[in-house]
Amino acid sequence: MAGLLYLVATPIGNLEDITYRAVRVLREADLIACEDTRQTKKLLDHYDIRKPTISYHEHNEAERSVELASRLAAGTVIALVSDAGMPLVSDPGYRLVRAAIELEVPVQAIPGPSAALTALAASGLPTDSFRFGGFLPSKPGQRAKALEALAEEDATLIFYEAPHRILDALEAVELALGPRPVVVARELTKIHEEFVRGTAAEVRAQLAARDMVRGEITLLIGKATAPLPDDTPIEEAVERLISGGTARMDAIKQVARKRGLSKREVYDQLLREK
Repeated sequence: MAGLLYLVATPIGNLEDITYRAVRVLREADLIACEDTRQTKKLLDHYDIRKPTISYHEHNEAERSVELASRLAAGTVIALVSDAGMPLVSDPGYRLVRAAIELEVPVQAIPGPSAALTALAASGLPTDSFRFGGFLPSKPGQRAKALEALAEEDATLIFYEAPHRILDALEAVELALGPRPVVVARELTKIHEEFVRGTAAEVRAQLAARDMVRGEITLLIGKATAPLPDDTPIEEAVERLISGGTARMDAIKQVARKRGLSKREVYDQLLREK
């Protein structure tokens, strides 16, 4: 008889944020697959759950999925958890779920906390439509390209970001998307929970003034808005940005975006005005 794979959402900070069902499933499972066994042990100890655990993370996911799938096929009931939140959401687990489905092993998701939805609900940004993008690329060029591709997206954008990259990410948001409303949600449900609101430049200035930015971060970006008419000559608009410290090509990109033009059109207009 085949086993059963549970995908169990766990707290993103406050250990009280777990469902009765999740606790019951963790107690009844034969084995708990954890992104980090040490992190999960804190939760299991808190609820006095004594079950064997096994590591399952991005570095061993390929081979561990084969092992766990074999156990599922043999009748083992496995609960998969990540360090925080819902498994598979910017976390490992896809390979195991696919393997279970192919083996016709039942898969059940136990709903619970999500940093993306928690941040969205309290952000003050529109919630009627949103797009979750996981982690932004760490390389500047790829990050800029990813953001520019979302410039016309009519939805609140949600990303996870590492604290040591958040200043660079906010700078990239300003360059690619302009002065939209931005929210940085930090340390959600924990003692030092914080929401920093403003434009990307304003939020970046607040965070840059600190000695260090710490904690788990969710970055939210408001919807695109129709650009206001601007009769300033293009050359003057570009030079104004350059005088404020913006690189020439970035200045051209910003002016083009705000006026609904291509970079080539702005560049050609600059040549004509000269």
